[in-house]
Amino acid sequence: MTQDWNSFLASQGLKANGGSFGDIAAELAAASDGAVVAPLGDLGLIRASGVDAAGFLHNLLTNDINGITPGGARFAGFCTAKGRLLALLLIWRDGDDFLLMLPRDILPAILKKLSMYVLRAKVKLTDASAERCLIGYSGPVGVSPAPTLGDAPANLPRFGVAATEGGQAIRLDDTRWLLALDATVANARWQQLATAARPVGIAAWQWLEIAAGQPRVVAATQESFVPQMLNMELPAVAGVSFSKGCYPGQEIVARTQYLGKVKRRTFRARLAAAVAPGTHVYAPETGEQHCGTVVSVAPSPAGGFECLVCVQIGAVEAGEVHVGALAGERLEFLPLPYTLQEAPAGAN
Repeated sequence: MTQDWNSFLASQGLKANGGSFGDIAAELAAASDGAVVAPLGDLGLIRASGVDAAGFLHNLLTNDINGITPGGARFAGFCTAKGRLLALLLIWRDGDDFLLMLPRDILPAILKKLSMYVLRAKVKLTDASAERCLIGYSGPVGVSPAPTLGDAPANLPRFGVAATEGGQAIRLDDTRWLLALDATVANARWQQLATAARPVGIAAWQWLEIAAGQPRVVAATQESFVPQMLNMELPAVAGVSFSKGCYPGQEIVARTQYLGKVKRRTFRARLAAAVAPGTHVYAPETGEQHCGTVVSVAPSPAGGFECLVCVQIGAVEAGEVHVGALAGERLEFLPLPYTLQEAPAGAN
């Protein structure tokens, strides 16, 4: 994101931390039942270019990168040798290159880690965050976003990618879209979008992410989860392929799937006070031993906060999970927009 883009957003009322345009409660209310548009300044991009880029990424990430077409995007994880997630990325093509979207707080470290694997591969990895302005759009189910998104087709399938004026549009789910725009057109496109949708900060967008059951990996939660703990093999998240070749941690991920030992899942919950990602949660059944970890947190339109929390399934079924300590606040579990039924072991 360029300084010009930052300055423009500040002139539009965006607070310095990017959290809101000044009225978080109203922005959350709009996000829950209206059309909103958000500058995603907390996310950045890595560009992978070169003739070996597809194979290089395919051999390192949990999903089938070779299968990404110019009209599609995919989620994928980057794991340690022990199958623990270092990053969760959204990946799509930009011409012959690939763009990898991830939280800015881990981008430099992930770029460095990926670069260690390049060796003799004909691939170049660069921080491309300044090349594109990332904008999120969300609208009510059943309401066509076509007038708002301009030339992006309203019937684009989930994870579909289409060219739009000055960049690309990616459909994330039934309500959410991502626009990756050239900095030279971003200001004008923002003004166009803001006439049809309420501008909101990243607090409202992160609540939409939580409501969708879409996990993130941030600096505080790196190496805390294997992919199944974040529901990544389920079709709603679709971040793991079990029919591709090896990648770091693949043996652990596959063993977890085929032996059916997914003991922790990611759930959605409500809490009164904010906590940081990485905060442990506890249950009477496990005593002083924590039974899970908070994945992400955002303010809720209903008041208080909502979170995604990775926790032992048995503790949730018992109905009592507390944040920070056994005496901490008790979580109120909320429905996810998808079931936690496991995908077949051979599914992509």
